Amino acid sequence: MPQLEFSPCLEWLFAEPGDSFTSRIERAAAAGFTAFEFWLWSNKDVEAIARAAKACDMAVAGLVAEPLIAITDPVNRAEWLDGLKRSVEVANRLEAPVLIAQTGNDLPQIPRREQKAALIETFSKAADVLIGSGVRLGIEPLNTTVDHPGYFLHSTSEGFEIIEAVNRDEIGLLYDLYHAAVMDEPIETVLAGNLDKVVHIHVADHPGRNEPGSGGIDLADRLAQMIEAGYRGRIGLEYKPLAPGSGAVIGVRDRLSQAVEDRR
Repeated sequence: MPQLEFSPCLEWLFAEPGDSFTSRIERAAAAGFTAFEFWLWSNKDVEAIARAAKACDMAVAGLVAEPLIAITDPVNRAEWLDGLKRSVEVANRLEAPVLIAQTGNDLPQIPRREQKAALIETFSKAADVLIGSGVRLGIEPLNTTVDHPGYFLHSTSEGFEIIEAVNRDEIGLLYDLYHAAVMDEPIETVLAGNLDKVVHIHVADHPGRNEPGSGGIDLADRLAQMIEAGYRGRIGLEYKPLAPGSGAVIGVRDRLSQAVEDRR
């Protein structure tokens, strides 16, 4: 089994009151991480992040494609694609291989099949924006029972259907083990034959969306299954920490790594 590479999400991890974002990069590097990720770029100093990442020899695993608007509505397509172009420029500046795309909420006034068709058309055009950039788009299903009521894409299987309809290498899926578990998705069935479409992974435990080991999801088993099946990407630690401090994050990483190794 290959060595796992974790990328902490610095929106929640290594964050201290009143700190700068670049100080989080420094703390993550000091803790032995080789990559990190974050959400929005528009509220951050991208150049400062680029300098800090280079100085700390840290890779940027991914960030969110902006703007966060409902692309289930074709009216928003042009605005979102314009934002995607800027997001690709930021990703290239940071040498990030993944942009995370969210669909926005289900729109009751538009039939669901039409919203799905709108997403397929938008992501097809997004592939044209991404081609040759070295950046892939990871479409993210989210749970609607706890964290994101009303969100359109709550099914990983439907996410794969959209990706298959687009049929472009630039478009894949961000598979969040937390959201999938909340929606009671069977990992063996959902991922069968689809692992090549997964561009990135996020982990958190349930209930609570806290650190691995705090809830009831056997994250190590799920990760081991994916790795045995051929997943070789980074694993994003996107959880709300119950225990503060860098040492707690190091402990989560080490325990999860060992638990996955023990499943071999």
